[in-house]
Amino acid sequence: MSSSKLHGDRKVAVVIPCFRVRKHIASVIGEIGPEVDFIYVVDDRCPEETGRYVSESIDDPRIRVIFNEVNLGVGGATLAGMARAAEDDVDVIVKIDGDGQMDPRLIPAFTAVILSSEADFAKGNRFFEPEGVMTMPRARLIGNAGLSFMAKFSTGYWHSFDPTNGFFAIHASLMSLLPVEKISKRYFFESDLLFRLGVVEARVVDIPMHAHYADEQSSMQPHKEILRFAKGHLKNLLKRIFYRYFLRDFSLASIELLLGLALLAFGTVFGLLNWQSESYASAGTVMLAAMPIIVGTQLLLAFLNYDIHSTPSTALHPRLEKSKRPGRALRHRKSAP
Repeated sequence: MSSSKLHGDRKVAVVIPCFRVRKHIASVIGEIGPEVDFIYVVDDRCPEETGRYVSESIDDPRIRVIFNEVNLGVGGATLAGMARAAEDDVDVIVKIDGDGQMDPRLIPAFTAVILSSEADFAKGNRFFEPEGVMTMPRARLIGNAGLSFMAKFSTGYWHSFDPTNGFFAIHASLMSLLPVEKISKRYFFESDLLFRLGVVEARVVDIPMHAHYADEQSSMQPHKEILRFAKGHLKNLLKRIFYRYFLRDFSLASIELLLGLALLAFGTVFGLLNWQSESYASAGTVMLAAMPIIVGTQLLLAFLNYDIHSTPSTALHPRLEKSKRPGRALRHRKSAP
């Protein structure tokens, strides 16, 4: 039974970016169930010619093979497949890796929250269950935990974890809102995509999952990427704060942030200067340094509390779908703030 029959007239597509995954790709495709209408295999200039292998060896009418002329990285390959799927007018796009770490049998769990309008974007979370965490290599566990903490600040999705997880599903209508050409094409892809989703205020939910670690090849070592990711997260954090609290709106939270930073900076600088210049500080001097720090910290905590509770709670795509029916013409706008 095809997905169109399982989900009415709504179509589901799977995108699989491929680079050095020839030995795993057949088993991955073989486990994709009938709930999927299209399978886009993106050969990212794979030295093993995975795309040609799939075309010649796997007989599945759902498969569409895309060949990148140059290596674009996992993000670039995924975006190429997502763009093709959106052009084919699918409703939900699921991305999985071709190395066998992700269980394709979980695809219905990812698509269900999208098709039910519970969320716009569903992503895997390998940290949800202790059993899954215990199977993760220690280096990945530490690295991913650090990256997840930074991602909370930069994306605004405080209740989400495991941002580098590449197993996700997205409603295709959101492709019209995402600045595809600006999204990172390499390892920062998943985190940057979350940031872009936060800018358009899409609702994101986590799906518990286990990952399988065996002989797959991965050149990414999270514990070595933290500094590089930290730079990207800091850049996205500053952009997010500017977009949300100053460009699009100016609220009490904006005042709390500005005043809190100003008071904290004043108290810290004043205290350091007097600590260096005086052998004995009077009570008034201490209070003049301490009070701005205390009040500034309280204001920043109030801002943080507001930011945490302002995470999108309703899905965006039903409004997009309503605005584009019956023509279904809203696709691929390549600009955003």
